[in-house]
Amino acid sequence: MKPNELLTLNKAELEGKARELKEELFNLRFQLATGQLQNTMVIKGVKRDIARVLTALRQLAQKDAQ
Repeated sequence: MKPNELLTLNKAELEGKARELKEELFNLRFQLATGQLQNTMVIKGVKRDIARVLTALRQLAQKDAQ
């Protein structure tokens, strides 16, 4: 997911995306704990995507506050 793509989304879409990514992270951690996860780098990518979405939300909130 590119940061530029996130800037085109509204607040509700960003919050939904963050919720979806957090659920995916939970599932990946569960797979890791049970030994089913093959590629552990996926967890790192999902964490970065969550950070990107939260950053976009923060920027949107700051823009609205001005």
